[in-house]
Amino acid sequence: MSLKDAATAVRHNAYAPYSNFKVGAALRSKGGAIYTGVNVENVAYPEGTCAEAGAIAAMIADGETEIAEAFVIADSPFPVSPCGGCRQKLAEFSGPEAKVTLATTAGLEQTVTIADLLPGAFTAAYMEPTE
Repeated sequence: MSLKDAATAVRHNAYAPYSNFKVGAALRSKGGAIYTGVNVENVAYPEGTCAEAGAIAAMIADGETEIAEAFVIADSPFPVSPCGGCRQKLAEFSGPEAKVTLATTAGLEQTVTIADLLPGAFTAAYMEPTE
């Protein structure tokens, strides 16, 4: 199954009764497995969960920690981009060259890299002691 097919299929399971903005995400790990996630809203905004975060959690729960590529889809007029928090989450588990395809349900797609989405990403290198 392609990442596009996985993200498109899982998107229908999103829980978005407040915004009606359903998002599906699919990640391929470095090991080749596909993990999916959907946005899950909560009446106590903003306590929901993003689709990308759900897919990352599924990957981590399965014991993998590296994203090779990702696909995100929503019913939007232009390719949907991960929020700032999810950009950081994606960067945590992939290299700057990892590809992320942003898509609409109408078929528009844009492929970028993690570095394109989050230039100057805060990485573990910042946590190194300097003394």
